[in-house]
Amino acid sequence: MTLPDTRPTPDVRTGDAGIPTSLPARVGVLGGGRMGAGIAHAFLLAGARVHVVERDDQAAAAARDRVATALERSAARGRDLPDADTLSVGSDPAGFAGAGLIVEAVPEDRALKIDALTRIEAAVDAGAVVASNTSSISIDALAASLRRPERFLGLHFFNPVPASALVEVVTGAATTPEVVRAATDWVEAIGKSAVVVRDAPGFASSRLGVALGLEAIRMLEEGVASAHDIDTAMELGYRHPMGPLRTTDVVGLDVRLGIAEELERAFGARFAPPALLRKLVAEGHLGRKTGRGFYEWSA
Repeated sequence: MTLPDTRPTPDVRTGDAGIPTSLPARVGVLGGGRMGAGIAHAFLLAGARVHVVERDDQAAAAARDRVATALERSAARGRDLPDADTLSVGSDPAGFAGAGLIVEAVPEDRALKIDALTRIEAAVDAGAVVASNTSSISIDALAASLRRPERFLGLHFFNPVPASALVEVVTGAATTPEVVRAATDWVEAIGKSAVVVRDAPGFASSRLGVALGLEAIRMLEEGVASAHDIDTAMELGYRHPMGPLRTTDVVGLDVRLGIAEELERAFGARFAPPALLRKLVAEGHLGRKTGRGFYEWSA
């Protein structure tokens, strides 16, 4: 469902191609899990109306609860909250009609993302910008299935979205400069910083972050040091705010495994996932979201 917009029409600046460079009044998010809910939360706090689409009504209701919980935490930190009717949820991508930006935030699987993006494009206006939250899959590979690749790009948010300051703006070969400029402005409008990178396996952040994380897992596997000591070495020695193993737990071991497999296909054995990572994922120990990864996590 899509709620009527009763707010005054905002003052919107447009770029050379008619793309609004101020925050779109309406934003869509396909996928309401941890990442999708975080993305919705960020745009809601910035003043946009947000419509979240999930696979069915039960999943959509769960997505609403995730966003509401994130907003309650923001309120506890003194943030002003949007009106309750600025968030809507549903299970039909037709609810994205009228949105200026739609962000796909389904799991890191190429076929799943292509299906999601084609469903989004079929439902939205020709002037809408469509973005993928992929952390490693080629933007050009995803764009190949779209009718309007020039209005498509990557917006790689980081987990957890509310606490993260960075968004990677990933440009495909067909992405127009106007879309890139608008997306960069939108990232700044939600209070985050943008880095622009061209489409390459793992982009900038995932390629470097996964390389460090995989080596830390190999060190743990070889008994070089404990998880705590490996992380502490990076936190105190290199001033990383969080060590690579704890970061992997927060991101999700399954997510890191998927990215590593994608990078292994592109770059070869240097990104081959360690046996320990595969073992933990196979056992269902995915990190913070399951209560156990390289660390034990309380509920």
